Amino acid sequence: MRTDARRHHDPQVRGFASDNYAGAHPEVLAAIALANGGHQVAYGEDDYTGHLQRVMHSHFGPTAEAFPVFNGTGANVVALQALTDRWGAVICAESAHINVDEGGAPERMGGLKLLTVPTPDGKLTPELIDRQAYGWDDEHRAMPQVVSITQNTELGTVYTPEEIRAICGHAHERGMKVHLDGARIANAAASLDVPMRTFTNTVGVDVLSFGGTKNGALFGEAVVVLNPDAVRAMKHLRKLSMQLASKMRFVSVQLEALLAKDLWLRNARHANAMAQRLAEGVRAIDGVEILYPVQANAVFARLPHAVSERLQKRFRFYFWDETAGDVRWMCAFDTREDDVDAFLQALKEEMVR
Repeated sequence: MRTDARRHHDPQVRGFASDNYAGAHPEVLAAIALANGGHQVAYGEDDYTGHLQRVMHSHFGPTAEAFPVFNGTGANVVALQALTDRWGAVICAESAHINVDEGGAPERMGGLKLLTVPTPDGKLTPELIDRQAYGWDDEHRAMPQVVSITQNTELGTVYTPEEIRAICGHAHERGMKVHLDGARIANAAASLDVPMRTFTNTVGVDVLSFGGTKNGALFGEAVVVLNPDAVRAMKHLRKLSMQLASKMRFVSVQLEALLAKDLWLRNARHANAMAQRLAEGVRAIDGVEILYPVQANAVFARLPHAVSERLQKRFRFYFWDETAGDVRWMCAFDTREDDVDAFLQALKEEMVR
């Protein structure tokens, strides 16, 4: 029985729930089509993955090596496994994605321990790291071996290069390595208006989880090894962790499309600008409080719970802390000014009901 493909959604509907809700950028889709047809060697020996290495070198230097994977959780698990021993632990912010949004995968699948630290704004500091950086010779405690930071953070804040340099220096002095979860690294670079290397390998980050999906890719991320001496057996860990794509060219060509020119930056700058437009409008509405500095493409706010529930019937978004009435509004590369303006108008209407 023949069934025809058909559209199951209204492509004019955009919300503020997640940048993962957005589709793929047209230039990325065109790149996938370009890579299609004919045969290419499987499992990363294709021309597109080879060229991706050269593109990564242009952003992160000649020693950088990219290992494309399927998704962000896979990138983080593979990266952290490569940096730790079986008895190792990872220090991270309590709000970090690896702690609260990955279903326990780093611990259950990666076989490592997360040592979390409460932070006021999602960012670690050397002083906060030291709350968990101890007990290396205590066989009763998981050994701190890695500091993992997120750029930009789960709370939408952005580390400066100087802040990351201080973290890397502090961690390295204590014999630990540094992992950066860069699911939204493009948004951070756009916010800081600096190249990505400025707050990664230049300041001492050892391994990076590079995000593509939230920046316009259909799917696919990469583990980027910045310090080859920091890791072991990356290609074996990627396979063991079920993150080795057979038709890898279709992951690599998406990252190439984003990074070869400036698509990654255009997408990130636009998403950030839409978040700023949203924040400016929210600040003018009585009874709505913005919780954290709006430095990338996220706006966190507190408003009456009933208002949020009514507003959710008109636009998709999530509670961040439902008890406190905190919500998160995300902007994406395809968010439009009229989307923001319509949302602000709806928010104003619900606030006075």
